[in-house]
Amino acid sequence: MNEKKYLKIIDNFGKEVSYEILCAFWLEKTEKNYVVYTDETTDDDGNLNVFASIYYPQDNSKLESIKTEEEWLEIEKRLKDIQQQYANEEVF
Repeated sequence: MNEKKYLKIIDNFGKEVSYEILCAFWLEKTEKNYVVYTDETTDDDGNLNVFASIYYPQDNSKLESIKTEEEWLEIEKRLKDIQQQYANEEVF
């Protein structure tokens, strides 16, 4: 079983908030690192709230908002690939 990893962010009110990291990856097309994470809350339909940001491995205290539609599309493609990998794995 994989150990859960967390990141801590100081919100706009100065409060430290912890998020579970779901995955992190580099996209060659944008030449950036991304992290996908959750606060483990759900929306009204019961779906897990998931967020994505640009991150800098040399300064893991800094996250940056994703600003372009092109970046979001690339991230969505990568997440679909990851989801497909998990769907194809056998669970014992």
